[in-house]
Amino acid sequence: MILVADCSPLIALAACGGLFLLEPLFGTVIVPQAVYDESVF
Repeated sequence: MILVADCSPLIALAACGGLFLLEPLFGTVIVPQAVYDESVF
């Protein structure tokens, strides 16, 4: 299964230390450039 991530869930998972859960649950995680830019900058 492929997950295309949105910014809000990524920020929430990062805040609680849960980003590591995405790969075991979904396998491939794709973060579009616009979502990356919004969550990092």
